[in-house]
Parts: sequence; structure tokens; C-alpha cells
Amino acid sequence: MRIPFRWRAVVLCSAAMLVFTGFSIRLGYLQITKHEEFSEIAASKNSIRVAIPARRGLITDRNGEILAANIPVRRVVLDGSHVKDPAKLAAATSPYLGIDAAQLAATYSTKSRYKIICHDLPEETALAMRKDLEKQSLRGLYLHENTSRLYPNGQMLAHILGFLGRKDPQDTDIVGMEGIERSMDHVLNGRDGYRHIEKDRTGREIVVYRGQEQGPQHGRTVELTIDMGLQSILENELDTACAELKPNMAVAILANPKTGEILAMASRPHFDPNNLRASQESDRLNPAIMSVVEPGSTFKIVAASAALNEGKVNEKSSIYCENGHFAYGGRILRDHHGYGQMSVREILVKSSNIGSAKMAMMLGEDKYYEYVRMFGFGERTGIDLPGEVRGLLSPPSRWDKLTITRMPMGHSIAVTPLQITMAMGVIANGGKLMRPQLIRTIRDTDGQEVFRAEPQVVRRVIPEQTAAFVADALSGVTTQGGTAKLASVPGYSVAGKTGTAQRVDPKGGYTPGKYVVSFVGFMPAEDPAFVCLVMIDDAKIAPGINYGGLVAAPIFARVGEKSARYLNLVPTMRAEAALPVAFNSGGAREEAEQ
Repeated sequence: MRIPFRWRAVVLCSAAMLVFTGFSIRLGYLQITKHEEFSEIAASKNSIRVAIPARRGLITDRNGEILAANIPVRRVVLDGSHVKDPAKLAAATSPYLGIDAAQLAATYSTKSRYKIICHDLPEETALAMRKDLEKQSLRGLYLHENTSRLYPNGQMLAHILGFLGRKDPQDTDIVGMEGIERSMDHVLNGRDGYRHIEKDRTGREIVVYRGQEQGPQHGRTVELTIDMGLQSILENELDTACAELKPNMAVAILANPKTGEILAMASRPHFDPNNLRASQESDRLNPAIMSVVEPGSTFKIVAASAALNEGKVNEKSSIYCENGHFAYGGRILRDHHGYGQMSVREILVKSSNIGSAKMAMMLGEDKYYEYVRMFGFGERTGIDLPGEVRGLLSPPSRWDKLTITRMPMGHSIAVTPLQITMAMGVIANGGKLMRPQLIRTIRDTDGQEVFRAEPQVVRRVIPEQTAAFVADALSGVTTQGGTAKLASVPGYSVAGKTGTAQRVDPKGGYTPGKYVVSFVGFMPAEDPAFVCLVMIDDAKIAPGINYGGLVAAPIFARVGEKSARYLNLVPTMRAEAALPVAFNSGGAREEAEQ
């Protein structure tokens, strides 16, 4: 039976409609339902996500001088899909990148579309390389904007600032590795932005097809309590001393005893954070907070303060110092000179080991240990730097019979230079232990202050009256008859204490002929503007003159005099003729404690 033409037409048209309807449904499904999926697939084949680096926040001193800045550089990125001749591209770029051509050729052979070749190629070098590549019609390397960290003052303040690094060579993120860069990384390090870009077959970006873009959040500025004027004074004097003494280690700290602000801090050996490869790992350790030493006689302020505060002695008390030989616990404790009856003031001025030991014995082991802890020893100071150690302080239950007589003179305990500085600050500020501060303010990208540090009192250690008596006694240390005449500064009253201790041998006992010497003091004594510690480990000089009063005290005097001029301090006393500050001054040797 023959189907009429009309019905055949209807069937064909219906079939065509069904086919096209199916195509329409399928097209709608692909364009609407599967749009996101296929867009991502297309983007993955034709576009890449490029980071927009955030600028790291600046670090400045208290006066706004920039200590850590950013300079523009270029990140060199390889798109292996655009490389036609790896060897030729390698030969062209090797001189600019400073990488062996054969090594580059192997790297360029990859088909990876985003491989970092160099994080921080200098701007001028990068632009010259791009011009050369365009001239030779070589494709595959692309330059992205980036920044690199610069420390304008080089080695100066290196242990405070620290440095940056990457956990992985291919990681685009840099993080603080030491110093303020590490402790304040969460503030300094911003958040990178990003953008998706598409390129044509020649590798050029198609701006019109650029995808989603998110701008970076730049890091905040950290202002330190450091004063670069004082830092320069401290560093220059430390360099001068090290050139003459050639010590194993040297540390100097300048702090405001009333607020706890660290005004300057320097250590030797040090390093240049702009050129880490030129330094050893040991150079990058900050001995001010990471090294421990026996403090020597600077520690005598603890026994004197505690005995006075507990009423065991007073300003009129007299203590028999055994004419320089005190038999106790089967051993002999000696003074450098044979003293008889001495007042508390005289014990501090002459630095009597026996007098200090007897004041500690009056207190008893537990009470004396309590005051040692009160002064901040055996615990971290809380400074805003990573890696600080507690020091070594054993509880009385682990003491032997001699500890109560040896610790008051600065033996049988290990402390950090910063702990000694803050402990002397207790005497200088009227009896309060302050938390050392390095962070002064934090500012956002608009320069608005979002944080300002306030002085933090850890605890009151002794009353003002006790602190005032000890401070007055320490003023005698730098006058005629004291152990640190060479620490005196013409026109100003200076209070302080010397320290001389044999260097501990890591294998046990002490190293013969090697000493850690120090002087820690404050000025003006009546109203201190700063407390300063100078510590020298193993000065290469004759043992007979290697004392705190002869080695460290003169350095303090020079720092103190220049700092007083810088701070415009008003003289507090009639300027006397300047005392000699030579390290080998024989006249002062007789007064220096052992």
C-alpha cells in the first residue's frame, strides 16, 4: 500500500523536529547545566592563574627610618608549552639568570605551563633579557612583578631584624626565618591577590579575556623601639672593641629601664641579611637572648637587694669578710683583697664575694632562690624575638653545700645578657621588673596606627627605698676606690656593677685563662635615661688585665658619653678630668675584682 505524499511529509517533518529538539535540549544542557564544568576545562587549557604579590610591610625604627624595605624585581616563569628550542632559549637566558646553560636546557624541556625559574631577577636585568628574547623571537619565559627584601643598613641590627626565606624553592611564599621578620610575620606578610589570564598562540596575554581578579592585601608597617642613632653608637663602639680585643663573642644592650624599651642591641659575630650565603649558621644566632653565661659579680645585686628587703641587713650593718679567706663546705671562698668588717655599700663597691655569700646565707636557700626568680632569672624575658632561652637555674633541692656561697657571686647559674640588663633595670627604675619591648607601633597601609605598645610591669621585685639604696651604693662602683672607675662619664653620675667569670668548659669545669667580663650600669644615676650592658667573652689579652672593670667598663663609658650627647642629657655633676680608658690601665687593675 502506497503511503500518501502528505503523510510521508508529516513523518519526515516530525522526525526532523524530534532530531532538532534533541539537539536543542543537548545544547541547552551543555550551555546551562554543564557551563561551569566546561568553562573550567577550557580555562585549564587556555588560561593560567597568576599571583599578584602583596608588598611585605616595612620595618622602621622609632623615628621612622626604614630598616627593612622592598625593591621591585621580576619573577621569571616558564611556560613549557611555548618553548620550541630549549637549548637556544637556555643559551640566550643563561647570562641573565646566572645559571648554567645545560641545566637551563634540561629545565626548559618540561611541558609545565607554570614553573618558576627565578624569584627575584633585578628589574634592569629582566627587562634586558626580555628585549633580547623578543629580538631572537624566543618564547616561553614570562616576567611577573614581584618584590625583594632589602636591609639598607646591611649588618647593622641584623640579629634584631632577622631575614626571610622559602620553605621550598618552588614556593612563591616567603616567610620570616629569624628576628622580627619571623616573630611579626603575621603582621608584615600580606595576602597575595590573583588573576586568571588567557594567552593567544604566540603567548601574549589576551586582556579582553582576562578572568576574575582579586587585588592583594599588603602587609602592615612595624615600628620598633630601636633608635638608630643609639644603635650606630653601640655598633661602632662594639666594632672598635672587637678589633682590639678579638673576643669569641661580644654583646651590648641599651634599654630604657622605666619602660622596658630596647633602644639598641648589637652582638658579634653578626651577618649581612642581604647576603646570607656569606655567613655561617652560628653567626645568625643572637647571643643576647640565645647564649648563656655565668654572670659573675653583676649578680651581687640580687643578694644585697634581698637581704636589705628582708631586714637581714640595713645601711648600718657590718659584715665580717674573713680577711679574704672564708672556709665553708670544705672549700675556701676568696676575695681579691683581704677585707675585714664591711657595710653593705662597701661590699657592693669593692665587690666582696664573701660579703655577698654571707648575705645570701642569712636569707637561706629557699628565700634567696625566690629572689633570684623574682629578678627574672630562670625564665624568658618575653621579648618579641624567637629563640629566647630561659638560662640555667636549679632549684634548692638540687644545690650542693657550696651553691649558696657561689651563686651570689654569679657562679652556679647561667643567664642571658638580656636577663642581666633587665635585672639591673629593676635597680634603676625603683624596683620593678619590666618586660623588654621591641615593638612600638603597628600601622596599616594608609599609615594609620592600629596598635601602640604600653610599658608592661612583670612584677614589683623590691620597694623603691631598697632600690634607691642599692643604686646609691652602685654609684660608688664607678668612683675612686670602686671596681669600675673606667666606667665613669664626665659630668654624669654613673651607677653599675662589674662582672668577671671564668669561661665554663663544655666538658665540665672552667677553661683556664678564659673569662667572660662585663659591666652593666645606668646613667644618670639619679634619674636614669638608659641602662647599658657590655659583655666580652674571651678577650685576647693578658689574663692579668682581663677584668670587667678594665675591659667592659671603658666601652660602657664611651657608649654612655656619646649616648648622653645624642639624647641631650643635662649634666648632673661637675665634669671632672676624664679618666683613662685604655684596656691595660695598671692603676685600675688593683681595684678590679677577680
